[in-house]
Amino acid sequence: MKNILAPLILSFLFVSSFAQEKETNQFTTIYDIETTAVKSQGKTGTCWSFSASSFIESEIFRKTNVLVNISEMYSVRNTYEKKAENYILRQGKAQFSEGSLAHDVMNTINENGLVPEVTYSGGITNVNMHDHAELFATLDTLVNNYIKTPKEQSESWSNATNTVLDTYFGEEPEVFTYNNKQFTPKSFQSEMKINPDDYVSLTSYTHHPYYETFILEIPDNFSNGSFYNLPLDEYINTIEHALNKGYSIVLDTDVSEKTFSSKTGMANLPKDGVARKEKVVTSENRQEEFLNYNTTDDHLMHITGLLKDQHGNKFYKVKNSWGTNNKGNEGFVYMSIPYMQMKSISILLHKDGISEEIKGKLKL
Repeated sequence: MKNILAPLILSFLFVSSFAQEKETNQFTTIYDIETTAVKSQGKTGTCWSFSASSFIESEIFRKTNVLVNISEMYSVRNTYEKKAENYILRQGKAQFSEGSLAHDVMNTINENGLVPEVTYSGGITNVNMHDHAELFATLDTLVNNYIKTPKEQSESWSNATNTVLDTYFGEEPEVFTYNNKQFTPKSFQSEMKINPDDYVSLTSYTHHPYYETFILEIPDNFSNGSFYNLPLDEYINTIEHALNKGYSIVLDTDVSEKTFSSKTGMANLPKDGVARKEKVVTSENRQEEFLNYNTTDDHLMHITGLLKDQHGNKFYKVKNSWGTNNKGNEGFVYMSIPYMQMKSISILLHKDGISEEIKGKLKL
């Protein structure tokens, strides 16, 4: 077990592809929140479930002092079902893809509960490496065939969808045993003390009023989730405040920048090609990057800590879901504050991780 606030010195060789300079960086841990081991999402677009599930695992530890591996694929399976229904009811005029958002995991927990990984791995075709290429192609064909010829087909599309999902994921457990105790998914959720109503999504954009909620206009928000809108400085300050109080965070961010590297385990925003000198980010240039599609919602990860380098610069410790092979920092990415300011789309966290001042402004 890690001591959440214990100082730890970390070092690695960081090669800047821009300045082509080598420097051994030393990082001191400021906050380090307990989490499970880094996993791999394999050949799937399910980072949203891996990040949110990792977050839930840390939440369970915070509440119960017990680490539990939660089934990512239980949420994925139930979300695919919802996405298929949404796509068909909207006559194909909606997003149908492998992608979703963190609040979709909360939605499935609210409706279906939680199950541990050992009960439902969701990988009956390959338990060691998730690969959804064939699964998604089958679902895509199914829903689009229905849309093309709705009058020639019955409402059995729902049964057909569930048959496909059961074939690839396995049937969902109604009752299971964990640590010699019998549970249903809902009773297990209760045992783990996870209440989806306790979690909120925050963002920071200028095309909607601050301190109000709006439906964030990104393709993977198929379920029309609402986000509280904060000024950029309060949005960033909320992240550190939560970490300081022992609350981890789900992050939705753009990872298409050349300066985001899972190989080196670093993400920063260099100015003029100098790794240690980063761009100044404002709400205006953040908004511009969003509107011109330079910032898109590529990937979700789990913020579990905060560090500082030998120059005093702060970096978020972000748990990825791309495994640990050939990955810097053992599968974690150290993300600079300017990168977070510019490239993060949104965050999800427990509302108690937000300061009383901000909760008052948001009327939480």
